Formats: sequence, C-alpha cells, structure tokens
Amino acid sequence: MSTSADPLAALAALPGVPEAVDSVRKAVDRVYGHRVMRRRSAEITSEAALRGARGSAALSGADWALEEVRRRTDFSADDEARTVGAALRLAAEAGQLLSIWRQSPLRVLARLHLVAAGGAPAAPAAGADVPAGAGDTVGRPRLAGEPVAEPLVGLPLPDADEVAGRLDGLSRLIIAGGSAPALVTAAVVHGELMALRPFGTYNGLVARAAERIVLINSGLDPKAICPAEVGHAEQGSEAYLAALDGYVSGTAEGMADWIAHCGRAVELGVRESTAVCEALQRGAA
Repeated sequence: MSTSADPLAALAALPGVPEAVDSVRKAVDRVYGHRVMRRRSAEITSEAALRGARGSAALSGADWALEEVRRRTDFSADDEARTVGAALRLAAEAGQLLSIWRQSPLRVLARLHLVAAGGAPAAPAAGADVPAGAGDTVGRPRLAGEPVAEPLVGLPLPDADEVAGRLDGLSRLIIAGGSAPALVTAAVVHGELMALRPFGTYNGLVARAAERIVLINSGLDPKAICPAEVGHAEQGSEAYLAALDGYVSGTAEGMADWIAHCGRAVELGVRESTAVCEALQRGAA
C-alpha cells in the first residue's frame, strides 16, 4: 500500500465508492434520527456492541446464537467459547482506545491483541507442540518463523518484514489523516490487517475491532450504534473472503468491491440497530 500524500483519497474516487459512501451516510443519519435515540441511545449502544461481537466471532468460526452469547458467563471451555469471549472483550475495549488511535494506532492494535488473547489458555494442553517463547507473542506483531492461526482465511501470508513495513505505512496514514471518507479509511484498515495477519492469533477479531474504532472515531458513528460486524456476518463468510480477495489483489475493481462490501456491512448494522430501536419503541408504547 502506497504511503504517498493522501492515497486514500484516490480510493474514494473509484467507481461505485462515492455511491457506497453516500448510501452509508444516509443510512447512519436515519438511525441517528430515530426517536428512541433521543432518550435511550445508551441501550442501543450496548446492544450494538453485543451483536457486533457475536457477528465478529461468527466470522472467526464461533457462530453462536445471540441469546447464547447473552446468557453465557464462562468463555473458557473451548476454542469457540474463547473466540466469543475475545470478541466481547474487544467490543468493550474499543471505546476506551478512541483518544489514542489517531496518535498511536500501532499501540492500539497491540492493546487490542492483548485484550483478545486474554482468554487464551494459560498453559498448552498435554502433549501440544508449542514453540518456545510462545507466551511472548501476545500484543506484538509476529516475527520471522512464528505461526499464524486464523480460522477460515487461506490467503498467502506476508513475511514478518513485509508486515512490519506495511504496518508502519498504515500507521503513518492514520496519523497524517486526510480527506478520505470514514468508510474508505475503515475498509482499508480492516482489509490491510486481514491481509497482513500481523499477530499469531485473533487477527480477524482485531481487524474488525479496528474498523469499528475508525467508524466511531471519525464521527460517522460516534455513539457506536452501527455494528459493521453484524453486516459482515450477515453477508456470510464466503462473500467476506471473496471481497477480501479483491482487496488483496490491489486492483481498482477489487479495492472498490471491498469498500462497497464494508459499506453494505455498515448498512446492515444500521438495519440491526433500527430493529432494536423499533423493538424498544413497541415495548415502551
């Protein structure tokens, strides 16, 4: 990814992207104008976080029913439970990192991975083959030779040097800011982290949490009520991975398709929160 002056602005002009940006903006404005948001926005925010966490976990292979996620208190039983627990912790943590993101995005990413991995088992199972020093891999980008466990994503894995260089480029773009719409920036952050998979585990959860941070921090969704993770899950893992392939291809068409896919995810998240608003309104009537 180029780090020339405001390269994201060029992506914002790709065919179909301005329309996606406009459609997202209108959808977000509609849900923010819902009458329930005037007095019960905190409840919508809380429910969006829960539903977003469920959606993100589903894309990482733990597709639990919403009520099961809501009911559970122990998320240590197995890999799926740990994935759901990690997604919930990230949803809670994201809002605490907004002020740091624009100044030190790499610090935020490290923190997100540390929080996600907090539910990992303290010790390997008996007989498991775990590299020496594996416990030191949490909260930092992987080094040469370190493995990556990322369910469902089979893209070629960049080496550690490429990861370090591209993370630095991504960080510089975020710190510099620019004129690109929030949707474009969020899609690039999400796509780049999925392409790089910079950590040994939980890259998908971290990438989607970072996308959420950009959408909130940009002012597009300041109350965090438009969970794109819900929309990504609703579109399905096959469509998600196909769109991600487009991002990784680096072609104009592929990048535009990925941004549009992320835009559709936000709109589906808006639809989810609108339904929550409607349910609350009916309950209050």
